[in-house]
Amino acid sequence: MDHRAIARVLREIGFFLQLKGENPFKTRAYEAAAARFEELPQDALEQLLARGTLTDLPGVGEAISKKVATLASTGALPLHQALRAEFPAGLLDLARVPDLGPKKIAALHRALGVASPSDLRRACEEGRVREVKGFGEKTEIRLLENLRSLERSGLRRPLGAVRPLALDLAQRLRRAPGVLRAEVAGSVRRFRETVGDLDIVVGAASADPVFDALVASPEVERVLGRGPTKCSVHLGGGLQVDVRVVGGEQFTTALHHFTGSKADHVRLRSLARERGLKISEWGVERADGSRLSIDGEEALYQALGMAYVPPELREDQGEVEAALRGPLPPLVEERQIQGFVHVHTTWSDGKDSVRAMAEAARERGGRYLAITDHSRSAGYAGGLDLPRLRAQWEEIAAVQRQVPEVLLLRGSEVDILDDGRLDFPDEVLAELDVVIGSVHSRLKLDEAAMTRRVLAAMDNPFLDILGHPTGRLLGAREPCPLDVGEVLSAAARAGVAVEVNGSPERLDLSAEHVRRASDLHVGLVLTPDAHGIGGLANLEYAVATARRGWAGPAEVLNCLDADAFRAALRSARARRCG
Repeated sequence: MDHRAIARVLREIGFFLQLKGENPFKTRAYEAAAARFEELPQDALEQLLARGTLTDLPGVGEAISKKVATLASTGALPLHQALRAEFPAGLLDLARVPDLGPKKIAALHRALGVASPSDLRRACEEGRVREVKGFGEKTEIRLLENLRSLERSGLRRPLGAVRPLALDLAQRLRRAPGVLRAEVAGSVRRFRETVGDLDIVVGAASADPVFDALVASPEVERVLGRGPTKCSVHLGGGLQVDVRVVGGEQFTTALHHFTGSKADHVRLRSLARERGLKISEWGVERADGSRLSIDGEEALYQALGMAYVPPELREDQGEVEAALRGPLPPLVEERQIQGFVHVHTTWSDGKDSVRAMAEAARERGGRYLAITDHSRSAGYAGGLDLPRLRAQWEEIAAVQRQVPEVLLLRGSEVDILDDGRLDFPDEVLAELDVVIGSVHSRLKLDEAAMTRRVLAAMDNPFLDILGHPTGRLLGAREPCPLDVGEVLSAAARAGVAVEVNGSPERLDLSAEHVRRASDLHVGLVLTPDAHGIGGLANLEYAVATARRGWAGPAEVLNCLDADAFRAALRSARARRCG
């Protein structure tokens, strides 16, 4: 069991203990430990386990370290299993409803027997929730709105919540006897921002060892069906996983078949027929029934007379026509990103120090790191007032001497206030290397007012990057009303770059808006929005979102080296000031 799976189990234990009304210090200990393991690199976890020194981690005591060791060695924990058996599985789904924490879930479960989102919706519609102590009519109305928002998304889950599960399962299946390959397919492989279910394709001589490993996984709650080549299960919270086993020679076509969208499949099957071919998960057949030898997905596209289409683009959004004309334009790759931009530290709401973040960036190959803690209006996030901001600059200078391999940039994620002003005066903004302007409050303004607010912010000559423009939280908060097209056009005129935020709960800009930004020649900055060293890995999601929006390295400012990145920001400021 890897670090992400361990973190998930610890977090669920903390959740269930809160439902039971356990000591809050105990429940917070599990939550804190989960956060620590979530951010811990897998190789570091393996070293700590081998040495028996898990207690060296901050916030990990003897009791939790023993449980983690058991999880890592056996893949299960009796306490976790007992707690899951004690409560209905649907309570975990209730945790996905915004404004509903464990204490409120426990109160609703005790008072009304609410055990799932559908139970909660029924109770809200019948006016019973408002009668529960600690709730009320306004809370009931808000919960019903949140539930309807979740239902509009088809109860799809955010990619960031599902992909780690998929990767864990694929890794487990690779260890089954006789397995040649096992890969995640479907919308997870395409990096769709939300996921309905999981698809995993396995190449193996026999399906039984694979399916035995699947149903023995501690995350599996129920087996839905098991046949000769397919096994379907439900994980906790009702997430369905479909695992398909094919022979090694059929793996490529099966992986391709179960990766693309339905519309993508329709287009490719039509193209195949025009060429006298038939494509399916089982292979590529000629009209006489003989099969082509397909060695890799590139060869499959070549057989169709097309250039290769990366998984992220397989949505039938123009990629087929482009691939028929010739090779697609190169898409940005994570290895091309030279700098980590949008990073929080313990100065505001981050979990790690400036030095820890700098060292982590160095270990990941970063050439520069922009420290962008919150500004003074973000009191909820420990935003910095002017004296603290200047004190932080002194620490950044000290850490720069200690970690010279990574250029540290002084920055701030500055709140865009109600009237479009930025949260620091211009003379302070001028001293910052990187200014990200973000909306964090009054997200329910109407579209006209919100658009005016953001456009006014872009009049400030020191705004370098517009942060997470729509303010959405996947599965929790809808995008704020905003004329994104008008904002992107204004950004192009002003030379303001736009963030592609890789926080798995945001993925903002969306891929659709990335494509519009690229068409307008708006500079993009791909960021992890990291609140700890583990958060630097969010860059992968930003890159994937940019790729889904057809963005290439030439459009991404932090593909530039440090000098060129700083020069690009300074040049844009100079044009706005002039």
